[in-house]
Amino acid sequence: MKLLKRLWCLALVTCLYTALPLTAELGYQGALAAAAEREAPRQKTRRVPSMSEATFKKLSQAQELVELKDYQGAIKVLNDMLNSRRRRLNGNEIGQVHNMLGFVYFSMDNYVKAIEMYRIVASQGDDVPEGLEVTTLYTLAQLSFVVERYRDALRYMETWISKADNPGPEPHIFMGQVYYQMEDYLKSIDQIEQGIEVAQERGTAVKENWWALLNYLYFERENWPKVLEILEILVKDFPKRDYWIRLAGIHGQEGNEREQVGSMEAAHVAGFLTRERDLTNLAGLLMQAEVPFRAAVVLDAGLEEGVIEETASNLRSLGQAWQLAQETKKAIPVFEAAAKLSDDGRIYERLAQLYLDNDEFPKCVRAAGRAIDKGGLRKVQSTYVVRGMCEYNRDRLTPARKSFVSCRNESRRVDDDSNRRICQQWITFIDREATRRQRLRDAI
Repeated sequence: MKLLKRLWCLALVTCLYTALPLTAELGYQGALAAAAEREAPRQKTRRVPSMSEATFKKLSQAQELVELKDYQGAIKVLNDMLNSRRRRLNGNEIGQVHNMLGFVYFSMDNYVKAIEMYRIVASQGDDVPEGLEVTTLYTLAQLSFVVERYRDALRYMETWISKADNPGPEPHIFMGQVYYQMEDYLKSIDQIEQGIEVAQERGTAVKENWWALLNYLYFERENWPKVLEILEILVKDFPKRDYWIRLAGIHGQEGNEREQVGSMEAAHVAGFLTRERDLTNLAGLLMQAEVPFRAAVVLDAGLEEGVIEETASNLRSLGQAWQLAQETKKAIPVFEAAAKLSDDGRIYERLAQLYLDNDEFPKCVRAAGRAIDKGGLRKVQSTYVVRGMCEYNRDRLTPARKSFVSCRNESRRVDDDSNRRICQQWITFIDREATRRQRLRDAI
């Protein structure tokens, strides 16, 4: 669960900071838009005070300085316009000057000062072109978000929506992101879903980061059906490794084991599982689902391609998969390689059992001996049993008896009555067999 949450958080950071470009028209471009306002027909018309030629020239001069990145020079020209006593500026001109000042401060990354300037633009009301007023409100909302004035951001965006003609989905997405930052997840969900609904009604694409944010919000609310529903959309429309991994993880968390394996296998077929951990996790899930052959194929291919490192643990997993798939001939060489890399004798212990099952008794004896020498065994007495059986099958009664005596002694030491009885039975059997053989020799 913690891993899934970290993955969601990492994705969400990208979502928030790529989904909020400051797209409003600023500076001299805003002045040009205002100048063209009289010629562009709109549903609503607004009569605004005209801009004088002198004001237009000064704004153009300031714009040239901005393009040269002489921001201080531009600020001086604009402030001189505001402070000039020769001619009093009308509301439209005041709005245009502060609009450009806002752009200059924005370009200097002084967002607080930019907000101050844009607020003056918005305060001019009906004296500035409607397009400039609406654009400024949108910009104020975005900048307020950047400086973490979230309530101001919501207020400006709500005002913008009330003035905009047929607003699209983006304002709702924006407010959803603001509510997320305020940790009001229910309102955030409501706004994101409204934005997606508007986009779908218009037949426009729903962006990946909208779904990603909504998915995270439902994850925080622990609404797993909705999380799965949205992840299904993400893997279909925006197929990526992380979405497939999360989908499999949530299915596993909810006990949907079949769907979990299916998700991981689909991701594998699509080529998204390119990391060692992905492939070993898939193999583990296939083993749990009792399809060891497919698990072995996944691990074998990963090792062959170099994606999975040839460690004792990984080789042991492959050997176990081949063994459970009843591919003993494939399992043995894998366990042999794993045993050489292992720090303890457990793989040699398993290898000894395989050799016994495969009637390779000399190899069985050697593997059991190495297992005992390396140590770290769960039940060393069981390994003595395997070695004793292999020695007996080699018709070496004395070494076999010695192994079973060691087994009996170890079993007594650890209070393992079951193995103690088994080993005692073998000792009794070997002693009788030795006696029988001696009598036969004596009778000849």
